[in-house]
Order: sequence, then structure tokens, then C-alpha cells
Amino acid sequence: MKAIIYVRVSTKKEEQETSLARQEEELVKLAQQYDLQVVKIIREKESGYTIEREGILEMLDCIKEDNIEVVLIQDETRLGRGNAKIALMHCLRKEGVRVYTHSQNGELQLSDADSMVLDIISVVEEYQRKIHNLKIKRGMKRAVEHGYHPEENLKNRDMNGGREKKEVPIEEIVRLRGNKLTFAEIAATLRGFGYDVSKATVHRRYVEYTNEQNP
Repeated sequence: MKAIIYVRVSTKKEEQETSLARQEEELVKLAQQYDLQVVKIIREKESGYTIEREGILEMLDCIKEDNIEVVLIQDETRLGRGNAKIALMHCLRKEGVRVYTHSQNGELQLSDADSMVLDIISVVEEYQRKIHNLKIKRGMKRAVEHGYHPEENLKNRDMNGGREKKEVPIEEIVRLRGNKLTFAEIAATLRGFGYDVSKATVHRRYVEYTNEQNP
């Protein structure tokens, strides 16, 4: 399995270099013990209470780009502390990445409290996805009820082979707005037909259009 070693200390003091070196040495041995292929070693000198860390961003990018399956850390506090730790553990869980620690000599065993929090976050995200999909369906239903015919009005909707469209159909925004749909409902409707637009984008384009029409 492909793995990343992540080592961190909280300050940039020179004496912390010894700690980084020790963590790295211990984790290289742990990787060898479990026959893991170390793709990258990331060293960082930042507080664990923030997620605004270059090393963490590099790690998350590498996980996606190199199909990383395991992250090796000295202990769970090296990944982060407080809310930052929970947020990063959630990111790793979503990516299907396992965490091995030197302190536990193997896969990380979370506390009952941390496991419960991560389970709650997963449930909340699932309901957020359901609500998002319901908003799209509601917007599309309202649009059709007000005479919207996407098969006639959204041009070239199959030309990109399933990729999201970047163009914003201003004529449809104006028409749907005239049918009393909110900007959020218009955005949800257009996203349902493949247009990558947000409520803010729809509102901005509508305002730009009306200003052009009424200089």
C-alpha cells in the first residue's frame, strides 16, 4: 500500500529539528514493519490547532493524486489538535485513508468520543446532500410548473459529453426570474441540468443583464 509520512512540531525553534528527525525515523521503521511504500515524507513546523498548514494541504493533494492508502503519524496529536484534528480525521475517513501511528504501533484506534463525533458529522453531511438534492428537485418542479421546458431552452446540453457547462444561460435566468423563482431556486434548477452556477453567480448575471438593459 502507498503511504505518506507526516511529521510535525509546534514551533520553528532549531531544537525541534531533533523531534522531527526522531518522528521520521520511527515512522520509516513502522512503514517497513507493515510493508508500506512511502511515497512522500512531509515535515511541518506549525501549531496543531490550525488547519491552515501547507504540509496538510500538500498531504491532502498527494492523497488524491497518488492514490495514497495510509498516513503515518507519531500519534493523533501530530495530525492536529481540537477541532482541527477532528476535521482532518473526517477528511481522511472520506477518502478511505487509514491512519497508522507509532504510539499504537499500528492502525489508529480512536477514542469513543472522537468516533461518535465523526459518525455524527457523516450523518449530518448525508442529510445536507439530501436537502441539496431536494432543493434542486423543488426548483426544477417549480420551473416546469411555470412553463419552463429545458429540452427546448437549454441549448447544446449534451455537447460536452457529461461535463459541467461553464456558460450561464442569461435568457433562462431572466425568464425564470420573471416566473417568480428565487435566485437560489434558479441556481438549483440550472445545476440540475448541468450548469455549474451558484446563487451568487445567478444574482450577479441577472443584475448585470438588467443594468445593460436599463443604462
